[in-house]
Amino acid sequence: MRPILVWLLLTLPAGAQTLPPADVYVLGEVHDNPTHHAVQARLVAGIDPAAVVFEMLTQDQAGRVAPGAPRDAETLDALLDWSGGGWPDMAMYAPIMAASDAPILGAAGPAGELGAYGLEEPLPPEQQAGREALQQAAHCGALPDDALPRFVARQRAMDARFAAHVLRALKDHGPPVVLIAGNGHARADWGVPAAIARVRPDLRVVSVVQGEGEEMPPADVILHAPAPERGDPCAAFR
Repeated sequence: MRPILVWLLLTLPAGAQTLPPADVYVLGEVHDNPTHHAVQARLVAGIDPAAVVFEMLTQDQAGRVAPGAPRDAETLDALLDWSGGGWPDMAMYAPIMAASDAPILGAAGPAGELGAYGLEEPLPPEQQAGREALQQAAHCGALPDDALPRFVARQRAMDARFAAHVLRALKDHGPPVVLIAGNGHARADWGVPAAIARVRPDLRVVSVVQGEGEEMPPADVILHAPAPERGDPCAAFR
């Protein structure tokens, strides 16, 4: 399927309000973009998933959200110890969690044996170089070159772990399952969708990435929204 390209202002155009049928939806984001989260909430409401898995939550945190419990920002912030976790304000994420009464699950933390995901296999040289370049750019050029392979390996392990948690959710709750994660994990070519395809090629996975006008990685659906006002992201690295 060719990607659906949409420039998003504050609401999704009518043609982008629904996604193709799938077993798994990987909904990407720029973590601090509130419009991206508003879109995720609308998409989750339309998908009506059997479970929603969050990159940001451990399984222990997610287990605190009991069925039928309130899912407003203030309640969730306290329940999940969210404010100390380093993620953007819960006010951005609460509408996603409240968009469905499906169980909320966590993808941060151990996911069992990951040998089936090929993490010990070297990447093709061109892909390895491309991944290292992306890691360097994401860290404002501040990483020593010899650290880049470790950062790539960490990203691969995270994709495999998230995929394993999604597949566990699919087994326990049935389809469809939604994963909320950063764009790097949502990309179709080597993110979570590719990890799932490696071990469950029978599943239909739809990936959505959300940008701010820049060139985006491969995905089934590519959305864009204006960037929020933010400080210099490289200041911390200096």
